[in-house]
This record gives sequence, structure tokens and C-alpha cells, in this order.
Amino acid sequence: MHQFLLFGLLIGGGLILLVLCMLFFFYGQLWFQAYMSGARIRMLHLVSMSLLKIRSRVVVQALIMAKQAGLPVSGAMGITTRRLVAHYLAGGNVPNVIRALIAAHRASLELNFDQAAAIDLAGRDVLDAVRTCVYPKVIVCPDPKKSGETMLSAIAKNGVELNVRAQVTVRTNLERLIGGATEETIIARVGEGIITAIGSAATHFEVMENPDNISKAVVARGLDSQTAFRIVSIDIADIDVGQNVGARLQADQAEADTRVARARAEERRAQALAQEQEMKARVAENRAQVIAAEAAVPLSLAEAFRRGMST
Repeated sequence: MHQFLLFGLLIGGGLILLVLCMLFFFYGQLWFQAYMSGARIRMLHLVSMSLLKIRSRVVVQALIMAKQAGLPVSGAMGITTRRLVAHYLAGGNVPNVIRALIAAHRASLELNFDQAAAIDLAGRDVLDAVRTCVYPKVIVCPDPKKSGETMLSAIAKNGVELNVRAQVTVRTNLERLIGGATEETIIARVGEGIITAIGSAATHFEVMENPDNISKAVVARGLDSQTAFRIVSIDIADIDVGQNVGARLQADQAEADTRVARARAEERRAQALAQEQEMKARVAENRAQVIAAEAAVPLSLAEAFRRGMST
């Protein structure tokens, strides 16, 4: 009896040892790497990630990066293994999120794991957003790649056209990155503001002399409201004088007025000719009446003679 019990214990111990050896063979190197880096991870987590078909090396390396960068890897707001696994299963880019958190931590930006994961799952590049927040991005207005136009066209009050190209320096607004408007909205609003500012100028000389007035007027309108960016500055990169649209319109109006005057003169001439023909017809009619009256005189004289002779 004791022999069977001892034999069973030996078999059980051997199986346990075999399982431990297999676990160490498959996960030992990864576990040891995390242990030496100070990122404590349980062997059970590695096994569960394999069963869930998760690339455990991605999660472990992300955890090591966070630990070495000084990010919290424990606690309620820490970057724990469970949270990394949950983000991975949700389809998120775990390494990109960790790199973004490290960059934000180095730049003293307020960004936690939940915010970064939400931005990543929303389809935004969270690492690029953090970089843009640290190093402002320059947007060209108008964008030739999207609109096909290289200059904005605006007309001052004196009718002179000005072609303008602006450079908008923006910084990412991490708080409004989810649900905030994109670069296209910034470009459209800035373009509208520039056209309005030039259209309010009395002459194009005023705009050419002080192009910074356009920038100040556009910035004062708060065009970055409800967008994913904060406008740092708007600079007029290029400004050219185009056509004198006002003079052309006045010339076109004068030509149109001339045509109208000619048409009215032609109408009056036609009416005069018609009246002349009408008067000629009346003269002919009166002449016919005179001739008829003259023809009736001999008949009247003859009638008078006949009456005299009969008496």
C-alpha cells in the first residue's frame, strides 16, 4: 500500500516537474526578462495570454517599457497586465499607446492610460497627437493636396483681388482629440476668416501694408473651438495682387448700360418712324378728301344751273 502511494507521489511529482519545465521552456525567457526589468508578471498571465491567442511578447515588452520609463504599473490607475490585455483584445495598438504615454510623461503632459487607449481605439494616432502637442504642426491653407488650390482668392472693398497663402501652426488638444474636428475644419475656418478679413479692408493697399492685421483678426475669432487642435499662430506666407475685379465689373456694367441705352434709342427711333408714316398716311387721306370735295363742286354748280333754268 505504501509502495503504491509512493509510486503515485513520484508520478504526480514528475508530472508537476514536467509541466514546470514546459512552462519554463516556453515562457521562462520572457518571464525572466520581465522580472529582471522590474515588471513583475505572473506565469499564469503568460499562459492565459497564450490560450487567448495574444502575442504575450508584445504585452510584456509594453509593460517593461512602461516600468523602465517610470510609469505606474500597479494600482487602480496603473498600467497593469490586465489593462494591456484588455486593450489588445479590443483591437488597440498597445506599443503605440505605451510610447505615447512615455512621450507625454517626459513632456509633463497630462495623459493617462484610459485617455490614450480611448484615443487609440477611436482611430487616432495617439503617438502622433502627443508629438504634435510637444512639437507644433504647420498646416498650409489652402492645402493643395486636398483642394488642388495653392492660393486663397479674396476681394477688398475697392474691388482688387488678393491671392493669399497662410501657414497655421497648431498644437494638439488632447482633451478634445476624441470628437474634435480635424485639420480640414481648421483649414476651412481659417480660409473663411482670411476672406472675411480681406473683404472688410477698404483697399488692397491696407492689406498689403499690414498683413499681420489679417492674422490678428482671424486668431481673435476663436477658430479652434470644438476642434482637436489649438491654434498657436496664423502667418501670411505669401500675398499677391490679382485682377481688378471691381473695375472689370464696372466696365461690364457700363457696357450693359450702353447696350440698354442703344436699345431704348432704337426703340424711340422706330416709334418716330412709325409716327412719321402715320402722319404721311393722314396727309394722303386729307388730300383724298380735298380732291373729293373739289370734284363735288362742278356737280353742285350743274345742279344749281338746272334748278335755275327750270324756274
